[in-house]
Order: sequence, then C-alpha cells, then structure tokens
Amino acid sequence: MQTVTNQFQEAAGKASFIRKMFEKGLELKAKYGEDAVCDFSLGNPDVPPPEAARAVLHQIADDAVKPLGLGYCPNAGIPSVREAMARHLSAQQRTDVSAGDLVMTVGAASALVCFFRATIDEGDEVIVPSPYFVEYGNYCGHFGGVLKPVPTHEDFTLDIPAIASSITPKTRAILINSPNNPTGTIYTRAELEELASLVERTNAARGEGERPLFILSDEPYRAFAYDGAEVPPVLPMTKFAVVLGSFSKTLSMAGERIGYIVVNPELTKLDGGALMSTLILVNRTLGYVNAPVIGQRLAAAICNETVDLAIYKRRRDLMAKVLKDAGIEFIMPRGAFYFFPKVPGGDDAKFVDALLAERILAVPGSGFGRKGHIRLSCSVDETIIARSAEGFKRATEACK
Repeated sequence: MQTVTNQFQEAAGKASFIRKMFEKGLELKAKYGEDAVCDFSLGNPDVPPPEAARAVLHQIADDAVKPLGLGYCPNAGIPSVREAMARHLSAQQRTDVSAGDLVMTVGAASALVCFFRATIDEGDEVIVPSPYFVEYGNYCGHFGGVLKPVPTHEDFTLDIPAIASSITPKTRAILINSPNNPTGTIYTRAELEELASLVERTNAARGEGERPLFILSDEPYRAFAYDGAEVPPVLPMTKFAVVLGSFSKTLSMAGERIGYIVVNPELTKLDGGALMSTLILVNRTLGYVNAPVIGQRLAAAICNETVDLAIYKRRRDLMAKVLKDAGIEFIMPRGAFYFFPKVPGGDDAKFVDALLAERILAVPGSGFGRKGHIRLSCSVDETIIARSAEGFKRATEACK
C-alpha cells in the first residue's frame, strides 16, 4: 500500500543517510554515554546568542501587552522590523534597500520555498553548484521544479562555463550558497561577477517579456568568514539578484525561525512589484502567515551583532589539525563551520562506517552531490574535536 506521493517516497530514500546517522547517534549515546560519542553530523549552532539578546527579550516581555506583541502581524513582517532590516541589508549588500523590497520569513528555508512557489512552474530547472545543501531538491521539487546540479572544480570553486552550458529555456534560477554548506567555500568577487554577467547576457537573449533567469543567493552563514576573507554582496551585481538569509547561525536563533528574502530594487521597478507582492501572498498562503513576532523583534534589535565567531574559528583550526594529523586530505574552509574532506580509499560510506566504529558521526558526501567525501560540522565543543583525533587516525588506517 502506497500512502504517500512518489516524489516523497524518493525524497525519503535520498534522506536515509541522514536518518541513519541520527539513529546511529542515538544508539551510540545510549550505549556508551554522551561523552563517549563525537557527533559531527548536524549543523546545530551551540554557541550562545549575543549577550544583548537577554536584555532585548526582557524588553519584549515588558511590551507584550502592546499591539503586535504576540498576535498576528502583517504577512510581510512587522513594519518597524522591515525598516530595521532594510537599513541592515542596505549596509550589508551595499545597495539602497527599502522595507518594500524585503519579506520577513520563517527562516531561510521558507524564504526559498516561497521564492520557488512564486516563480517555478512544472518542469522548470534550478541550477545549483555541487556539492550543495541536501534539502534544495525538496524545496524546488514541492512545485514541480527540477534541481540541476553542476559540479564545481576540485577546489570547490565555480565552474562558470559548465553552468553556462547547463542553462536551457527552462532554467529559472541559479542557486548559490556562500559561505557554503557543506564545503565552507566562499565564492570570490570575480566568480560572482562572472556569474552575474552570465545571467545578464542570458536574460538579454531571452528578450523583454520573457521569464527571467535569477541569481538566488542563500546566505545564512554570511558572518562566518575567516582569515580576512570577504563575502562579496551579490545584490548589486545584477538586477536579477535575490538574496535570502536567516539569523539561525549568526545569532544562534535557529529555533526562532527568522529569515528574510530581499529583491534587488531595480527588479521591483522592472516588474512593477509583481514578484514582491507574490512573495508576500505565498508567505501567507503556504501556511506560514507571518514570521514569529518575538523572533522578528529580537533579530531587528541585534541584527548588527553576531555570536562569538572566534569560538568557531578555534574549532575550525583544531579540526584542521585533527584531520591533518590523521593524514586526511582537505581544503581549508574559509567560511561557515563545516569541513568536506576527501575520504581515505575513496568510499565515503565505508569511511563513515569506520568512523562509527570509533564512535564518530559524520555524513557521507554522496548525499551532498559529491562522492568520496564526508561532511563534518564544527558546531561542537573543542573537547569533542580533540577527543576524536585518535579515532580519525584509526579509521583512516582501516580504510587505506
């Protein structure tokens, strides 16, 4: 008996590796204790929010009896929050953004889902550089979209000619994620400008009145850049740019589900506001109604702050040492809090099993579109990273 759609039967099968790691983690922790397991499987931020959040939450509690304190708010977000976010994003994206150019969403995930609902028809394609975040296919697939992975170079930089050759009349968006999950790569200004130029040329060839190709930039890890690395703003590079983000990682507010989607103001002028009004409509009709009001007000008050990024940098540096000492090949991540190293012997499933024998949890790279790698999340305490060192060495030896 088949009680669910073919689409979600297939999606469940693809997600089985994540479920397997989750279940294995629970099993190992129950058997050996939390302290005996090194869990690098989930990107769940564990660093406390900025200290200022405490005072803001107290203030929100004192103001809760006022209008919009805990009730419904406009579908696009609380007006004062949108104004604050417009100022924040104008500085971040180096583009003059107004409140009317953005929508507050239930995290970056719902921002993506809203965008795809507003722009994707059955059979439309979304190009994504590979490796990529595992849920992207589900997000566009909800509405009949087809995720079209295009491999990056060996060092995870963008292969612009390969992306260009993958564009068809059905291509609706090029979805990028920088800093990247799972690789930690930050795309350079030159790469992004070349990509933006490709989008402009494609849309010029499609002609006026045709459906445009968008650059969709997913930026929940924007603040996580190390060693002086720049995360170039995409919004000013092309009028067809749309940026999404959240405060799940930068403010350790993952559970509050606060994100946003911001459209290049020139695009708003070109289409008469049709995209913006549709995004607001689908934000409501998909059942989100509005982003959580407490989270909105909290994010607006401290959006210019971040968690202690030095903690994540120390973790990155320690994980690099652990991997290097184990003889595991990797590219040093310039951002986010993940590593995506090559596995000894080339079989990512086999190496994950070898790590499990050492009570170390990692995720196979094949689930992210690149076999022969694993993803490791550094959103764990340094003691856990240090404790894993000998286990990585033994697992490496077992797989050579």
